[in-house]
Amino acid sequence: MMKVQMVNDILCRLRSVLPNTDTQIVLHEPDFDGSECVFIKECLDRRWVSSVGGFVERFEADLALYTGVKHVIATVNGTAALHICLLVAGVEPGDEVLVPALTFVATANAVSYCGGIPHLVDCSEETLGMDPTKLESYLQDVAEIRPDGCWNRMSGRRVKALVPIHTFGHPVDLDPLAELCRRYKLQLIEDAAEALGSFYKGRHTGNWGKLSALSFNGNKIVTTGGGGAILTNDDELARMARHLTTVAKLPHPWKFVHDQIGYNYRMPNLNAALGIAQLQRLPDLLRLKRELASAYHKAFDGAQGYRCFKEPPFARSNYWLNALILDESFADCFDELLERTNREGIMTRPFWTPLHQLEMYKHCPRMDLSVAESLAVRTVNLPSSSFLGGYHGEGQDLCGHR
Repeated sequence: MMKVQMVNDILCRLRSVLPNTDTQIVLHEPDFDGSECVFIKECLDRRWVSSVGGFVERFEADLALYTGVKHVIATVNGTAALHICLLVAGVEPGDEVLVPALTFVATANAVSYCGGIPHLVDCSEETLGMDPTKLESYLQDVAEIRPDGCWNRMSGRRVKALVPIHTFGHPVDLDPLAELCRRYKLQLIEDAAEALGSFYKGRHTGNWGKLSALSFNGNKIVTTGGGGAILTNDDELARMARHLTTVAKLPHPWKFVHDQIGYNYRMPNLNAALGIAQLQRLPDLLRLKRELASAYHKAFDGAQGYRCFKEPPFARSNYWLNALILDESFADCFDELLERTNREGIMTRPFWTPLHQLEMYKHCPRMDLSVAESLAVRTVNLPSSSFLGGYHGEGQDLCGHR
């Protein structure tokens, strides 16, 4: 199939799912039903809008109940949450941390905030996240297990932690990664920023890592405007995380005494009020997201040269972002597809730039990243706002595919 023909075919299939509108269809918008205003007004009426107030504690409790994780500490954003996860897990300056090459830059930045060094790992086509089989083979070559931990034979540095990401909300294969962490004395920290509402083998993501991080940015399935959360089942790590995110202030009714360098990372009460309302809607939002994913899968079924990514068999994904993956033989259509869709009012975007192709991380230690490099120039995210799932794919049937 010629490049123009393929792009035209994809556009036709997209239009069969999406609404016929003169306005741009963006990649992912928040979904509000009005209940958010009730909680925000209550917050304003009580005049507790900053980092002190009952809504923060309530939001944390609601998240703990939903995810099944014992402790939740709400933060100003997902990057701050991941930063504290790494700190309390013991990542120190000079330590290497295994992170996927295909991730949002914040994953590597959080490592850098600790003085650590991102060590880049390849991904799997099955999950779009870390490839445990390939990583195991790599660690056999470069890792040395000592009484005090895992060390990189090549760099001479300690390898402290492994941070898988649940890419676009699709759970990575956690069990083999957890086993690798056990064998190589690594701390497992889940970057679950995109994975609220996603389950791995029947259990919510965030339960495998020693600590995990969520994000509630404006483009996430549940938003607090800006916000994040630390998840952990460890009592002491939870205490440390809560202390560090509140500028390490010792409890006292009026004195300001701080016992270490802390961070002003606490989520404001106003943001938490929005999050409570959003979290109450999560079951409906997840249903709509899966309806949209199903409509995409139906529209692109039988296509030649590309496919819609589907959740792996061990997972139930929130389908935060839907992804179209071109076959390698059609990668030359990638730029044209992005240009045409955006020009015609359908916002699409590529994968993140692989970390080793960014100036500040190009010298990081890394394994072979051939799969990540390939997927980065073949993967296109499609409009995925939850309310599009309620549209039921009544768009224009211009291609005869439905």
